[in-house]
Order: sequence, then structure tokens, then C-alpha cells
Amino acid sequence: MSQSLVKILVHIVFSTKDRAELIPSELESELYKYIHGIVEKHNAKLIIAGGTANHIHLLVSIGKNEISELIGAIKRSTSFWLKKKSVHRFYWQRGYGAFSIGQSQAADVSRYIRNQKTHHAKKHFQDEFRELCHKYEVEIDERFVWD
Repeated sequence: MSQSLVKILVHIVFSTKDRAELIPSELESELYKYIHGIVEKHNAKLIIAGGTANHIHLLVSIGKNEISELIGAIKRSTSFWLKKKSVHRFYWQRGYGAFSIGQSQAADVSRYIRNQKTHHAKKHFQDEFRELCHKYEVEIDERFVWD
């Protein structure tokens, strides 16, 4: 084969620092469009974005890029962008979760991301993140996961 073909679907999750409710609902749509541009600059595709005032979920199809480089670029650029939009004390948490999924799971994960506001009317981010780590069989040390 003379070319490399890569498609990795990644469910990315990260919160604001200390889960502070800092993402204004009126900026969400514009924020997700901004993230879309960052993702495309990294030769990846944003399939869907959603979240609440204190965290976001992204379903991204990546090729050859390293996931940490992409997430770092999203966090740096959106933090700067939100501060320019007068959310002056805005910071993302240091870490992130990135969970690979199969193509057959994309519709279910997209629906899950689309319904974040309803979902979080009943469940806190920390409980959701614990469940995701359990589902994807990722061990977490709670001393270091919450900043």
C-alpha cells in the first residue's frame, strides 16, 4: 500500500478549572464553531460538540495528528478567545479524557453529546467522568484528576 490511511474517532472531554460555570450559553455555538476551525487546521474533523457551562465533549475524527497536540491547541486557542469575549478568568483544567470509539458507536456517542444539558440536569461532571473512565476501562487516581 503506497499511502497511509488512518481514521480514529475520539471522544474528548474536559472541564473548566475547578468546574467553574464559565461558558456562557450565548457563546456556546460560536465557541464550537471556533473549535471546528482549530480541529480542521490540524487535519481532523469535528463531528459534534456539546456540553454545559463547565465542560465540553467533542467527537473528533483524527488522522495522523497526535491527540495531545490537537487538544492542547483547542484549549490554548479557546481560552484566549473566551478571554477576548470578556470571560476574563477563564481556564480549562490541565488534563483531559480521550476515548477511542468505533464507527458503529458514532451515532450513540453523537446523541449522548447532543443531550448533555438534559443529562447534566441529573448528574455532575465528576460522576459522568468516573463512569466514562470505567466504561472505557481507564484507571484514574482521583488525587490527580480534579483541578
